[in-house]
Amino acid sequence: MSSIPVERPALQAKDFKSDLKPIWCPGCGDFGVLQAIYRALAGIGRPPHEIAFVSGIGCSSRIPGYTTAYGFNSVHGRALPIAQGIKLARPELLVLVAGGDGDGFSIGGGHVAHAIRRNIDLTYIVMDNQIYGLTKGQLSPTSPRGLKTVTSEYGSLEAPVNPLLYVLAYGASFVAQGTPADMAGLADVIEQAIRHPGFSFVNVQSPCVTFAPEDQQVKAQRGRMKTLASVGHDSTNRLAAMGLAQTYGEVLYTGVLYKDPAPQPTLDALVRERQAKLALEAVPRERILDMFLQK
Repeated sequence: MSSIPVERPALQAKDFKSDLKPIWCPGCGDFGVLQAIYRALAGIGRPPHEIAFVSGIGCSSRIPGYTTAYGFNSVHGRALPIAQGIKLARPELLVLVAGGDGDGFSIGGGHVAHAIRRNIDLTYIVMDNQIYGLTKGQLSPTSPRGLKTVTSEYGSLEAPVNPLLYVLAYGASFVAQGTPADMAGLADVIEQAIRHPGFSFVNVQSPCVTFAPEDQQVKAQRGRMKTLASVGHDSTNRLAAMGLAQTYGEVLYTGVLYKDPAPQPTLDALVRERQAKLALEAVPRERILDMFLQK
């Protein structure tokens, strides 16, 4: 048998595009997110059959069906525990998770903290549009105070959840933010998140063209967007990242807010190490039978 390694052909964005046509509203920010994901996956170079994509419920959660990877459209808020199970059972797979701000920080909010502390090697991409778009425009966990919707005719009285501060405070080792207003930058941070060992979080300011106000649309985003590179941010400084994260809803910082310079071991790697250790320490079946017969 030849020992010459077989080179894989270079993958392109189109190789990850399924035949299923997206049914989002024309102009939805999720179209841009999907294209950025295609580009990032092409940059990674793993073929579709080595990738598992899990999602919950919501407009953004349709994404796995629009890719050629393995897809699992799960129940509301439960994408992260399912993705963790997949990664532990099949550690060789590249596992990605897609969801919205409602799916991730309302019913699924409790799962985020535990996925972070376990540091399982997966990438969580949240399409944050500050509204429940699929169910016709109700308040979401990240809706700004004062927002008028079908469920808040006089304006919301609640302070929004800050997803960036949330994940940084729980200790996520990779935190980034992007927007479809900057496609190249969004594809880059998604690719960096996938390459990072451990739990990676990408918050995408993905406008809802139907229900979100004008100041949240792509055109407005371009006006308040600042790249973290342009302000000289040190992405290895968690406290500095938390300082910038406090401007959530005011300034749209894009890029990597935090990347742990010394990543901790991932749970999936630790599980494999323990399995290997226990296998070495285990008494062989044949020896157990001999011991039984001797008695």
